[in-house]
Amino acid sequence: MAYTLDLTKQNINRILIIKWSALGDIAIASALFEDIYRAFPDASIDLNTLPVWAHLFKHDPRFNHIIDIDVRKKGEKFKAMRQWLKQIRQNRYDLVVDLQSNDRSRMFLTLLGLGRGRIRYRIGNNQQFPYNIRPPEKIRNTFKRCQSALKAGGINIHTSRPVIHYSEENKNNTDSISTEFQLEHKKYAVFFPGSQAEGYLKRWGAKNYADLAQMLLAQGVDKTLLIGASDELEECGEIARLGNNTDKGEHIINLCGKTKILDIVPLCKHARYIVANDTGTARIAAATTTPLLMIFGPTNPDRDTPGGENVAAIQAPYEQLSCIKCFRKTCGHHSCMKILTPDLVLKKLLKIPRKFVKL
Repeated sequence: MAYTLDLTKQNINRILIIKWSALGDIAIASALFEDIYRAFPDASIDLNTLPVWAHLFKHDPRFNHIIDIDVRKKGEKFKAMRQWLKQIRQNRYDLVVDLQSNDRSRMFLTLLGLGRGRIRYRIGNNQQFPYNIRPPEKIRNTFKRCQSALKAGGINIHTSRPVIHYSEENKNNTDSISTEFQLEHKKYAVFFPGSQAEGYLKRWGAKNYADLAQMLLAQGVDKTLLIGASDELEECGEIARLGNNTDKGEHIINLCGKTKILDIVPLCKHARYIVANDTGTARIAAATTTPLLMIFGPTNPDRDTPGGENVAAIQAPYEQLSCIKCFRKTCGHHSCMKILTPDLVLKKLLKIPRKFVKL
């Protein structure tokens, strides 16, 4: 039976937060981490995530311990499940907040309840068993649904944008980049123009990004940084080639493959603008107050745009393209991105409120 309860008035000493993937979802969920941390300042809070993301929270003061069991490893899922159940039982949590809330996490918590490891208070972001504290209504947006679940547990909601803690090493890395390329605060932009290779339909296109970088020069943006990973090397290289092959000089700086994920936060913190495709790294960048515009093609901005008044999304209107938000992996025309010209993107970018940015 589900109920609403003010957990902050209960004897909550140990808390487990479950959030396994993906990068963008974890970044958005970090706002929820912050509200849980504020609600229980004296509790010991552990985060259960996948090994690939554990390094993101190595220096995070909100967590006492990171549990990074690979519950999805092929061929070892049953072994990982037994390891997970054993460790969670041993830790004797008073509250679990399952922000993953998929079939696997629900099964794990159900199995946990069969023995002595059952956790008394179980918050989930859907209305299914085994959660006894859940959203009172159905909400499509995952982040808002999670917020509703926390509210049902008496946890006040204060945080809308991601909260990502980075290390001194990340700061030093970005300081070195700033020095090397002579970056001035609020006079450079950051682009995230790629995506995973299989999600290429999310890409706005190298020519569009190169043209936008040219247009930003007239807005007082002297340089544009390109950030990406191995899947995006070719795309970033093409943008730099197209954008720098003009009389404007070398104003596009290709940093693809040269930064760490958490370098993104201090690097974007002092940028003038951020423009990105629908990528996980864009949601890391949303931890800053810099104006951020996300370009959406086949995916859904209503569901996947991070919070914060400095964050906006642009997508072709349904009236122009009825197949918008198709979520397809292949397409013969890619009209959703062709409709969004650099002029339209620039106009949208310039309308984003900048009152949160210290110039």
